[in-house]
This record gives sequence, structure tokens and C-alpha cells, in this order.
Amino acid sequence: MADLDVTRHYNIPSEYPEEWPAALDEDDASDEEPLERTKSRPRKSRYFALERTPSDWRSGYGSQRRGKDTRENAQNDEPDPLGGGDSVMRILKQKGLRLEEEGGKRSRFLLSSTSFSPALFLSQAHHSDSIESLMAGLDHLSQSIDQKSASLKVLVEANFERFVRAKATIDSVYTEMRDQGVTKEASLAPRRSGHFRSLSGQRGLSPSPATVGQAPPRKTALVKESDYGLKGIRAPLVEASVKAEEVWGPALGGRDREQILKSVVETMEKQRDVYEIGSHLSKSIQQRDYDSVFEEYTKARTLANRAKSIVEQASSSRRQLSDHEAHTILAMGRMWMDVDDQIHAFKRDLWRRLNDAPTTSTTSTVSGPVEEHMELIGALLELGVDDNPIWVWLHSRYEFLRTKITSFCDRCKVEIEILRRRLAGGEKPTPQAVASYLRLAPRDGSPDSPANLDTDHVIELWDCIQAFLTRLLSSQGGLLGEVLDFWEVAHAFIDGSRQRLLPVGFEGESRKHHRLTPGNVEELERAVVELVNLIRDNVLALFNDPPTEDISLLSSPIPQSPTSPASHGVTPTESRFKLDPKNLPIPAPQRGEHWEGCAFWPPFSNSLSGVHYLSKFLIIIGTAASEMATLRPVTHSGSTHDLLKNLVSVARDRSARVACAAWSKDAESCKMLEDWTRDSEKRDLTKMPGLFVGFESAILGGMQKILYISEAMSKSGTVDVVTQPPAKLLQMVRTQFVSSVYKALSGLVENAERVTASEEENEWVISRPVMASQALDAALSVLAADSVDSQNRNVRILLTLSNLKALQSEYVPHLISNFETSFSVKLTEEGKTVRDVLKQIEDRLFVSYTSPTISLLKKTISNGIESPDWVPKTDRPDQVRPYVYNTLLSLVLVHTEISTTVPSTVSAGASRSSPNTPSSLLTTVLTHLLVQISTALLTSFRSRSSFSLAALMQATLDTEFIAQTLSQYSTDEASGIQSQIYVELDRRTTNEARTKLQADLGEMRNVLKRLRDRTKGEFACFRKPRSGPKNPSA
Repeated sequence: MADLDVTRHYNIPSEYPEEWPAALDEDDASDEEPLERTKSRPRKSRYFALERTPSDWRSGYGSQRRGKDTRENAQNDEPDPLGGGDSVMRILKQKGLRLEEEGGKRSRFLLSSTSFSPALFLSQAHHSDSIESLMAGLDHLSQSIDQKSASLKVLVEANFERFVRAKATIDSVYTEMRDQGVTKEASLAPRRSGHFRSLSGQRGLSPSPATVGQAPPRKTALVKESDYGLKGIRAPLVEASVKAEEVWGPALGGRDREQILKSVVETMEKQRDVYEIGSHLSKSIQQRDYDSVFEEYTKARTLANRAKSIVEQASSSRRQLSDHEAHTILAMGRMWMDVDDQIHAFKRDLWRRLNDAPTTSTTSTVSGPVEEHMELIGALLELGVDDNPIWVWLHSRYEFLRTKITSFCDRCKVEIEILRRRLAGGEKPTPQAVASYLRLAPRDGSPDSPANLDTDHVIELWDCIQAFLTRLLSSQGGLLGEVLDFWEVAHAFIDGSRQRLLPVGFEGESRKHHRLTPGNVEELERAVVELVNLIRDNVLALFNDPPTEDISLLSSPIPQSPTSPASHGVTPTESRFKLDPKNLPIPAPQRGEHWEGCAFWPPFSNSLSGVHYLSKFLIIIGTAASEMATLRPVTHSGSTHDLLKNLVSVARDRSARVACAAWSKDAESCKMLEDWTRDSEKRDLTKMPGLFVGFESAILGGMQKILYISEAMSKSGTVDVVTQPPAKLLQMVRTQFVSSVYKALSGLVENAERVTASEEENEWVISRPVMASQALDAALSVLAADSVDSQNRNVRILLTLSNLKALQSEYVPHLISNFETSFSVKLTEEGKTVRDVLKQIEDRLFVSYTSPTISLLKKTISNGIESPDWVPKTDRPDQVRPYVYNTLLSLVLVHTEISTTVPSTVSAGASRSSPNTPSSLLTTVLTHLLVQISTALLTSFRSRSSFSLAALMQATLDTEFIAQTLSQYSTDEASGIQSQIYVELDRRTTNEARTKLQADLGEMRNVLKRLRDRTKGEFACFRKPRSGPKNPSA
């Protein structure tokens, strides 16, 4: 190779240079400068292309064009020019250099590039090769050059003439351009042959300073002073450039920007699914489409994990990320940040809703109704959470129920106490008002309408207490029902049956939350026991504790939090309890009433409403206690089971005691049941016996339910916590039953014997002496078919006697039998006591009724016999004395009074042929009066020392007339007294008179027959009705 070729090839001034040319240093610096700037410049954002100014676009566009001119033929890779087996880039990669993305630096290692650096190539790609391998590579390179030179030689030979003409043309044009505008005297530097590139590279042909100084060059001269011929046109070019900048700058910049935006859009289009995950997730969350949320979230986590794996792989292999990988990671990161924020907010909303989710609430989904808490728990497990949502929900439900029970019971107790104080501060009802409600007691013991049992305010308080117990202890919609549902759900989570349908989360991360820990299980069981004890304590406090004194809860309620349960009361009108703190109801003064120490008993309530509601209360309590005892945590806790039994026992004992006290109080008002109106079915009775029996039957039925709570014991599938009533309670009820009957019967006597003001002023009362002429008025005073003259004492006594007979024969035995059946006891002694009391009362009223009449009869008889004109003037009297008619007329009045007051006595008296038929009141009274008349005759006859024949005949006539007229009511006792009269008459007469009497007996019989026939109309009421079939032909 010629020396000139060497210097030209390596661009050095001489064959043996003493120093490295500065131009070559500048080229190397310019080659290495991009690398250094690349390392030192800060990292640009992903959107740097959009932030460039139009001038940057223009400079970049120009640089891109210049770069394209210099690297348009550069390849990405090429075979090793020294004949190695691998390509250049692969060799460099094996050496630890990665130049895939560094285009400028890569071109310095490629032989086909104009910026190829042999020294850099050898030092990096073949720095460890031996001399032999380098020599072999040199041979390979020489052969390659020769092969290419041969082809070029053929090309040059074929087109030699064309090359020569082209070079001559170029040289002439160059000479003309160089010499144009230069003075003739300027000396030219010797021209060196060579091609145009070498001349331009050597920067020769510039005029000497002496020449330039002699004559300044023209503007068009190609010298430095004239800016190489551009000085004259630079100003117009600058102006044109500015104008072009104004006109075409935005268009060219917009086009570059369009290209950049297109590249961005293309990148985003490739990652469309990634960028749309956030919007799809937000839409699904708003629509509560949980399946879509889970799908998008799973997709996002999968992509995020993929981006993470790319980073981990690059880090483990210690390589830089490619542009595609970097863009992918950036897209995934942006997407995950958005998704993570949305999921965190969604989780917070799910936690909030889960804490408020009730046990039995359901929501409608595509697959059907789903329990709300299960849906929320499943959503949290699907998304993945640190805390166990099952345990969090169960614990929140326990806290919610405990707060709800406490607040509900506290408020209800205050409302009950307010109603109780208002009742206690009112007026005490009169016995008449109490009796008006006792009169409404049904005879079957089951009232159709409880509102008829007591006053509206009392019923309101009873309903308030019932609502409290129902809403607290009902298993269907009550707080106890929520506790039972809570344990049912908790037990299902404990045994794992509810978790079968729950998801396990992303890659099974939520499977750990499917099982509750042993500590959680124990805490749940303790929570259930605590809730049961809380309910039991509140019910026990109502029945066992005295009325509460603090009622300030309603006037200053505790502010509720958004998650606290609503504590609505149980009263019908909540507005009644918007109290003025300065005007709260005060406790009523103590009056010694039986209800003052009972918070569950309305003041002045009667026993009818009491036993009706208390029996319902105890059924509710007994049923609830049995249901609570079936819970597994309660069965394992022996103390709680015993406490539930104690709850039922205490509530029953307190209820029975206060009910018996009210029963005793109301029994004293039973006398007010007598309104002196006839019974619609039994006309000889008033309504009082039926009303009394209805009242007693209702009380006995209610007391039986209170003591035995049979409906609660009959519930299937419950644990028996209702024990048999103690003997002490049964004895208390037995005693109170007998006492109530005795008080009611005493009230009968009091009603019959009471003295009214009108009675004291009425001189026509039968109990006073009356004359025969007053018989019509007396009869009219008692002739009433449907009404009773309650002002007449005798009428009251007669009806009371009739009532007593009915009580003794029918009603009281029915009550005793009912009691024995209800309470499974025998009232032998009590029954005998009641019968004795009835007999005593009947005897007392009988004497009270007959005593005035007997006194009248005795006085009439005594005055008549002791009268001076009683002895007839003839020995054969043909008339009875007037006292006899007065006596019989008094009996007629009695007969009329009894038969009109007690109508059934007439028919009963007509059927006395049967020896087993009980005697009617009329028969009993007239029989007793006949005995008393006979006794009065005997006493009066004994008062005379002797009887003449006329006196003997008159005495015999009077006695026989009375005896024959009242023969229907004659008894052995009356007959005996009449025989005694004849004995006394015989003692007080002479034998002559006795003999004449025997002789005149036939005539006396005729006189008696005439007298009876003459008075058969006046005394027809005393005749015995004819018996036997009547003759139809008659």
C-alpha cells in the first residue's frame, strides 16, 4: 500500500506524524460525547415527547435527518469481520456489553458504519484474542476486501470513461467556485491531487494573509472572510428562515407531534385492557356487581404480579429493562395504583356494611336470595383481607345485640314507670267502678276483648308491659329471636357448614379465615351466655325489683352513634313521653296498697285484668326460658340453667301473690255485682250468682295458668325449666278461694239487710204491722215481672235467699269442682266450710225475713185470744174470731210476696209429691210460719186459766180452721203443737164441757165446712193444686 494511501486512509498529514492530529481527537470526542451525555442527563418522563417546544421539534427533526444520513446504512448487527462464528452484538453480549438499545454506540462496532472504530472494536470484542487468531482474522478481512475490490474493479473498468468525465466536471466546477471573486494577484496554494473528500478534509486552498490584506475578497468569494460565498445571501436567508418558521413551523411541529401522539396511542391501544380495568372496576363497584368486581380485581392482581416478575427477573439477571418492559411496568403500576385505591375504599364500605348487617337480612342476586352478611363476608374474602370477616361480623353482632337489649330495656322500664306513676297519682276507683268491670267477666273464663276488663289507662300499662316482654322474649321478631338466630349462625360458622360456599380468595389467600380459632369459639359461647343473662336480668328486675326511681333517661337521652341500635319504646304514643325535665312525674305517696312494691302491676288494677295479663306474661317468660335453655352454651353452663329456672319461679311467685291480693280486694266489691235485676234464664234469681261465678271462674282459670304455665311446658323441643308450683302457693290460692267466696256471701247478707232512707220513711213496708186493708197496696208493691223493688227489704231478702239456695245447690259445688280439676287437689274441708257458711247465712236471712211476720202474728193472736170479747156468748159459736182472719190474711200477703218475688216457688211447691224434691222457699216459709202460729196459739191458750164450754168450742173452732186452711204446709212439728193445744185445753176445762164438746163435734165439722167454703176464695192460695190428668170432655 502506497504511503499516500496510508495517510489518506487514516487522515494524517504525513507518513510519520509526531503527534496525534487534533482533528481526530475532536472526532473521537464528538463520538464519545453522546455516550457521556446519555449517562449524565437526567431520566425523562414518559411524556417528554409531548413536552417539547416547536424549536425542539425542529432541532430534533434536523438531527434526525442528519443522523439518518450518517446511519442509514448501519445495520443492527453483522457478522464478525475477523471471521468469528458469532455476530458482533452476540460477542459483545457475551463480553458483558448490551448495546441493543444504544444505536450510536453500537454503530462504532459495526464495520458497515461510517463511525466504525477499529481500536474500540478490537479492545472490546477481541481484547483477549491471541496473536494467531488476530492474524487469522486479518487474513479473513483481507480476503473479504479483495472480494469486494474485485467487484469494484470490474465496475470501474466498465464505467471508466464516465468516472473520468464526472471527475473533470467536478474539478472545473470546484475551481470556478473557488476562484470566483478572488483577485488576479492572489496566489493559489499548490493543488494536491485527490478526490473532493480528501481536499475538504485537509482544509487547504485558503488564500494567504498577505493576499487578503492587499484586496478584500468579494462577497461571493469562497473564502472565510466572505463566509464562503454566503455573506451576501445570509440576511435574506435569515429573513426567509424566520418567515418560513412562522408559516411552516406549526405545521411541521404538529406533524412531529402527531407522530409522537400516534406512537403514544399505539402504545395505549396495545395496553387498552390494562387502562380500562380501573373504569370497569369503578362502574362495577357503583352497580354493586360483585362478580365483575372480583373479575376485574383478579385480572389487575394477575397483571401486577406479572409486572413484578419482570422486574424481579431483570434484577436477578442484572440487566436493564427494555423499552417495552418499561412501558409495560409503567402501565401496570398506574393501573394498580388506581385499582388499589378503589379496592381499599370498597373494602372500607364493605366493612362498614358488614358491621351493620343483621342476621336474617337477605339480598336478591342473580342466583337467588342471599343472606346479606354472607354476601359481604364472601366479598371481603374474595378481595383478601387481614382480619377474619366472619369473626369481625359475629363480634359486631354480639356488641350490637348487647347494646340494643340494654338500651331497649332501660327505656321500656322508664316508660312503664312513668305510666305507673301517672296511674298511682290518680284517684282511687270506687267499688261501684270496680264492680262494673267485674260484671263483664265471661263465664267461660276467656274474655273476648281484654279492653273490657279494666280502665283504658290500666289496659294501656298492661299492653305496654306485654309489648315489652313480647319484643324482648319473642323468638319470632323479638330480641331473643335475634339472639337465637345469632347463635344459630355462629354455630354454623363454628362447625364449618356455612363456609362451604365462601370463596378462598386470590390464589387461596383467604382460606385461613374459613376456620374460627378455639379462642373465638369460647368467646362466642361466653357472648351467648352473657346475652341470655342480660335478658334474664332485665325480666327478673321487672318482677322482683321495686319500681325504678330514676326516670331521667327520657328527658336526657344518650346521643346515639350512626351504628348504635334504635331504642324505640313500647308505648302506643311516643309523644306522651316527651317530658319536661323540670316537671317529671313524682312517685305517689305510700298508701299501704298491695301493688306499691310491684313495678309490673298497674296501680288500682283489678284482679280480672291482672290474672289475664299475668298468665300471658308467664307463658311468654316460660317459653322464652325454655328456648334459652336449649342453647348449647347455656346447657354447658349449669349456673345459667338454674338462673333461668329461678327466673320462672320468682316471676310466678310474685305474680301469684299480687294477684291473690287483688283477688281478695275485688271479692269485697262483689257485693256491688247485685243490681237487683232478674236473671234472663232463671227468673227466681238475680244476676248476681251468675256474675259471681263468672268472676270466680275467670280468676281460677287465670290463677291456674299462672301457677302451672302449662302452655309453656307443652312446647315441643324445649328444655323444661318450668317446675311444678310449690305447695305454699297452692295453699295460698286455696285459702284465697274460700276467703273470696265467704266475702262474696257476706256481701249478699249486707245487700239484703241494708237499711235505705226510703225504707225508713215508708210506712207500708211489710216488716211493720199492717192492717188487712193494706193488702192490695202491699201486693202491688211486689208485683213486677222483670224488675225488682230493691227498696223493699223483704224483696231483697227473698231474692237473696233464692240466690243462696242456687249457690248452695249448683254454683258453689261447680266452683269447687272446677278448682279441684284445675289444681288437682281435693277441697274436702274447704267445701264443708263453704257449705256451713252458706247454711249459716241462709238461716240468718230466713230469720231476718220471718221475724217481723212472726212478731206480727204472735201479737195478733195474743191480742185476739186475750180480748174480752173472744169468748162467745152462745155455747155453739158459728164463726171464727177476727184474729184468725187477720192471721191468715198476713200469710196470704206473705204468700203473695214470695210467689211474686220468686216465681218458681209456686211450681216447685206443686211438685212436692216426690220425697227427694227440695222444698221451695214458699213452702219453707209458710211451714215455719204455721209452726210459729201454732206455738202462738198454744202460748195464748196457756195464758188462760180455764175454759168454759163456749170458750172451749171457740178455741177448737179457731185452731181447726187454721189447721185445715194451712193443711198443705202442715208438718209433724205443727201437728205435735196442735195436739199439745188440745191437751192444754182439756186440762183447763170441766168434764161436763168436755162431754158436751164430744157430743157437738159433728155440728162443729159442719160449721168448719161452711166457713171454709165461704172463705175458699180468700184463702185459695193455700189449697193444694189438683194432680192427675184432666178430663177432656169436661
